[in-house]
Amino acid sequence: MKQILDFNISNSLLNISFEGDYLLFSNDNAKGKVFALIKNNLQGIVLSAQALGKWDSTLLSFIFEIEKRARELSIPVRYNAFPDGLINLINLAFSVDRKPSPVDTGKAGLLESIGSWGVSVYHGIKSGLSFMGKTFNAVFRSMFGRVVMRSLDFAAVLEECGYKALPIVSLISFMVGLILAFVGAVQLKTFGAQIYVASLVTIGMTRIMGAIMTGIIMAGRTGASYAAVIGTMQVNEEIDALKTMGINQFDFLVLPRIIALSIAMPILTMWADFMGMLGGGFVGVVMLDIPLQKYWEMSVAAITLNNFFVGIFHGLIFGIVIAVCGCYYGISCGRNADAVGTSTTKAVVSAIVWMIVMTGFITLACEVLDI
Repeated sequence: MKQILDFNISNSLLNISFEGDYLLFSNDNAKGKVFALIKNNLQGIVLSAQALGKWDSTLLSFIFEIEKRARELSIPVRYNAFPDGLINLINLAFSVDRKPSPVDTGKAGLLESIGSWGVSVYHGIKSGLSFMGKTFNAVFRSMFGRVVMRSLDFAAVLEECGYKALPIVSLISFMVGLILAFVGAVQLKTFGAQIYVASLVTIGMTRIMGAIMTGIIMAGRTGASYAAVIGTMQVNEEIDALKTMGINQFDFLVLPRIIALSIAMPILTMWADFMGMLGGGFVGVVMLDIPLQKYWEMSVAAITLNNFFVGIFHGLIFGIVIAVCGCYYGISCGRNADAVGTSTTKAVVSAIVWMIVMTGFITLACEVLDI
């Protein structure tokens, strides 16, 4: 049916009638004339649709604009023979607050700020302890084979945090050993004791530096990956799907990553120790003219089981810390892309901070136990 838009003013009333099918209504000339008639001197507007056929959102948009202009001028609008669906859509359009009242952003007082901080810390500690409890429960149940963990997932995670991390760990550890040798040589050369560079690098790398550098690398590489992957699953509602199917998310997502990184970190730490010693040897032999045989003998003599196992234990603890931080912030991620980035950042920062804290505890324990 042909579109017919009839409008006139009678007794200070603007009468507008719609006839025919209003599909893809785009008569801007007619619209302009109608809008020009909506003035303060009108007593009301009457919209009639006795002969209205099919319609779409273009008609709704036109009527919305008429109603909007009428409301701005406090002109009443009356609808005659309009379809219920169209009336409902018009009412819905005006029921939404398009200009919500501004949120009070006044600065909180000192006591309120302290209270908010305290509540935030309490909820953070509560959430963290709950996560740790569920994680340790999954680890305990895994000892008896009562977990939902696929060997394929575990192998994939172990591969990702295992040999694929060797190139970056090798490069950084080699450079750290090289730097340790340079720094030590500056002072040792003063006393003509360059030969002890070998002992310095060996003890430093095996006891602490190898584990710390590997931990920092893996926190930025693997910890961030854990948070991003699990966080993206949270955004895509894949974790909700696991819960719906009755699959424990800690068994399926957290446990494989913790076990894999706990296995990989001590091995990577040993490799980092070797690469660091190799870097120190490069400086000692090439730059300080220490005979290769003598450097090797001094390095072997400096290696003790205490230092070696302390470094390996550091690596094990760091692996658990990195995996827990990455999985925790992934599980607690929000539902948007920005939340994934925030969770990834928090996972890396928290892992590094907790590694330093654990290093302090382990060092203190070694000092007390004379290890």
